Amino acid sequence: MTRETDQIAQDYSAMLGSVSVITNVIDDSNEFCNDMTTAEKKERVARSMSYIAHMKTLDDWGSEDMTPVNNAIAAATNFIG
Repeated sequence: MTRETDQIAQDYSAMLGSVSVITNVIDDSNEFCNDMTTAEKKERVARSMSYIAHMKTLDDWGSEDMTPVNNAIAAATNFIG
């Protein structure tokens, strides 16, 4: 199944939303998820990482820049330990 251009854009936007979740959960200097324990933060980051890692495997991304996705996967992997 090939995705349409607008579906690719929507999926990429959703991936960037998960990148933002990962970045904000890991960053203790903001208040996002600061009410969570470290274990809960790791679980949340793991879920977001799993989603973007799965979506990245789709092979029809065209010219979408995967740099922020790759960086978030690396940061999440490091955070989860």
